[in-house]
Amino acid sequence: MTSQRMLVLLAVAAAAALAGCGSRVPLSSSPAPGQARDAGDAYASPSSPAASQRSYSNASSYEAYKRDLAMQISETNSARVFAGRPQALLRSVIVVKYVVDRHGNLVRSEILRSNRDSETESTALAALRKSAPFPKPATHLLKNGRIEISETWLFNNDGRFQLRTIAQPQADS
Repeated sequence: MTSQRMLVLLAVAAAAALAGCGSRVPLSSSPAPGQARDAGDAYASPSSPAASQRSYSNASSYEAYKRDLAMQISETNSARVFAGRPQALLRSVIVVKYVVDRHGNLVRSEILRSNRDSETESTALAALRKSAPFPKPATHLLKNGRIEISETWLFNNDGRFQLRTIAQPQADS
């Protein structure tokens, strides 16, 4: 593992531990203009060339699979991810629920909680879409051929983020 990847992992793990410090306000389930948040979010069919090249996840638990996906999202969007501890008062905390099918396709995504910062909401959804397709989940993790995951994006004032699942602890105020 490279030192840069390790730093990103540590940073994201720290932010996850303290993500609960941010303000969370429910957001309506209706999508923002120009943002697909339902079944229209599918990215690759199981018969596509990308689907046949996807790997299986070695994760044997929900939390391990969630960690694998958080790592992939962070690595795919490394220019938008900050290293180190999240600042004491976060700009935004966005909770996204998303569904991955047995082939690793992103099927649906929606914002569950937000402070209604449209820029960070768009960044979180775009980072998720950019990271798909994901490794195929183990069949025992699936319910009706899918796995539903909720992830928290922690945004510093500069608009960069970490994912709570792999973030470092938040800085003291």
